[in-house]
Parts: sequence; C-alpha cells; structure tokens
Amino acid sequence: MWDRLRRRVGGDHGPDAGPFSGPEPAWQWPVRLEGRTPTGIDISLRPLVLEDGPTFQSIRRANAAWLEPWDATSPDPDAPARTFDDLVAQYEADGRLGRSLPLVIEVDGRLVGQMSMGSIVLGSFRSCFAGYWVSRSVAGQLVTPTALAVAGDHLLSTIGLHRIEVNIRPENTASLAVVRKLGFRAEGLRPHYLHIAGSWRDHLSFALTVEDLAGETLLDRLSRLLEAPTGSSNHSSQQSLARHTEGDPGPHG
Repeated sequence: MWDRLRRRVGGDHGPDAGPFSGPEPAWQWPVRLEGRTPTGIDISLRPLVLEDGPTFQSIRRANAAWLEPWDATSPDPDAPARTFDDLVAQYEADGRLGRSLPLVIEVDGRLVGQMSMGSIVLGSFRSCFAGYWVSRSVAGQLVTPTALAVAGDHLLSTIGLHRIEVNIRPENTASLAVVRKLGFRAEGLRPHYLHIAGSWRDHLSFALTVEDLAGETLLDRLSRLLEAPTGSSNHSSQQSLARHTEGDPGPHG
C-alpha cells in the first residue's frame, strides 16, 4: 500500500518509486505555461533562472512589508540563510525529479511573483500543495488566481493529478480571495501547521479535486465564477472579495 501511495513523478529518477500498477504520465521539465486573466492580461509561468537574481531580489525587497508576514520561517534560529543560487539549484533539482513544479509568474515579460506546486505525489495519492506570492503592483488584477488555474490545469490534465491543496493563515484575506475565486472547498482548520515569524501558525485548508471540476478547466471555472449572475451566492461572494488583493507569499499558500 505505501509504495502505491508514496510514488512520486519523475519515473525511475524520482524518489519512492516503488511498484505501481498502470502507466504513470510523463513528467515535463522544464516547462513554460501560458494563460490569460478573465480581464485580458497575458501571463507566463516558467522556471526561475540565475539571471533572474537582481530582479527577483529587488521585488522581494520592495515588497518586504507586503510579503514577510506570511513567509514561512525556520524554527531553528541558527539555520543558515539560503543564497539565491541555492534557491535556483533547489528548484531545478525538485523540478527535474518531479518533486515540485516551481515557477515564476511573468506579466508582459516582467517577473512579478511565484507559483509553486509542491509535494507532488502520484501513485494512489496523485496530489500536491500550491503556494504563491505576487508583487503588490499586480495585486487585484486576477494574476494570482489565473496563475494557479494555469498550473493546476497542467498538473490535473497533463500530469494526471487528482487533488490540489492550499493552506492559508486565517488572517490572510488576500490569499483567501484566491481560492474562493477558484471555488476551492474549505476542509477545516489545521492548528499549528507552519512556522511563520517565530511561531507555529494555524492555517485553513482548502482543496479541489477532479470530481469538483466535473470536466471543467480551472481557467474556465475562474471565468464562470466571476461572471455569476447578480443575486447568486457566487456573485455575492465575489463582490465581497473584490475589496481584497491577491498576494500571498511562499510555499504555504
């Protein structure tokens, strides 16, 4: 049972590649994904590269106050900080082995954030976690939910995953807006789930499965929910969410 449950993507090169009956889909890395927001903004998702260093670090510095309250931290105060080169090397290894799909978000060729689909497992589980952040300059423009929809559609349709999970701090209304715009199901509270800013923080868990989509793509679902007619519950929800931005950093959603 455990071999079937824990098998990761990446074929013979991935970890935990125990016996599994039935063909596994081919993992694609590197990959570039394209999409368009319901308001007509073109976005691209691609791997982070060393040449992104100055731009990436500049964006993170400029958005420190916007991002750091939600950034995961190490519970070990003596843990060494990772360099940008270390980060790129880790992402490249994880992407090549099929452990995660770590991508940056571009708008008009300009790097504006990240969309990372992590802990990717096939076998009997076929699931992953999503985490994301964007620059405040593009918050509220549907860039984040569109990027999550594009990456999610790739993993659900092309790679063959069954479930995507996002975990969000209850205080992070910006990130909560993202999963609501895509119709993720609330699955409850996860107490002391992730270490952030010196403490283990509670998170709310959200998920979406192939059955929830019922043949619809995530991109189409995003457009449909945003266009819900006046008076419907979806419309009321979207009206209230319009007051929130969409940015949320890091691997925790």
